[in-house]
Formats: sequence, structure tokens, C-alpha cells
Amino acid sequence: MKTQFRDAVIRTAPMPSDCNNSGDIFGGWVLAQMDIAGGILAARRTKGRVVTVAVEAMTFHQPIKVGDIVSIYGEIERVGRTSVAVKLTTIVSRKLDSEEIKVTEGTYIFVAVDNDGRPRPVDG
Repeated sequence: MKTQFRDAVIRTAPMPSDCNNSGDIFGGWVLAQMDIAGGILAARRTKGRVVTVAVEAMTFHQPIKVGDIVSIYGEIERVGRTSVAVKLTTIVSRKLDSEEIKVTEGTYIFVAVDNDGRPRPVDG
């Protein structure tokens, strides 16, 4: 699979401490990395602070292993009055193999907030 995305929002490598007792990376670790990537895109789009309010349609296709290079790609899917939906896709390259494998995808919903944590309108 060749990635049809432009640039990864984040790229990282999981460590042995991120594994469950079966040797796969915890799903929660993956969700956290996706949340970070989505937050970056949402903050750029809203030009300010955002908070995660929901995760919808999360799908885990393949496990992630220690040594994989994890790349998370995202795109703004929709913009509401105070919210932004970000579609995220996680791709891995296994150790020294250049083949790319889609392992996870989902949509995260973020709300733009002001300095007091109250929802604010998303600017144009």
C-alpha cells in the first residue's frame, strides 16, 4: 500500500513499555497518538485551543508492534460552529520494511474553547 496522504502530522515509534502482555501495542497508546495528531490539525484550523469531545467510527485493522514506524495522517472532515471533525489514519512500516500498512482509522471531534474552557466559534 502506498500512502495517498501528503505529510504525516506526527511520526513516532512505540517502545516495549507500550505493549500489552501479547506483545502488541496497547490500543490506548494508539488512540492517544491519534488524539495528539488530531489536536494539532484542529488547533491549526481553529487558530486556538481545542479539546477532544468525541471519537467516532474507530477501527483497528492490524496490530502495531515494537519497532514499527508509526505515521498518523489527518484531514479536516467537517467544521461546525464550534467544532471540528478530523479524520485520522494510522499507517505503519514494519521495522526495516518499506511496505506501508493501514492499522487504524477514526474520526475525532474537537471543540474550540476560549481561555476559560468555554466553547467559542470557529473562525472562518
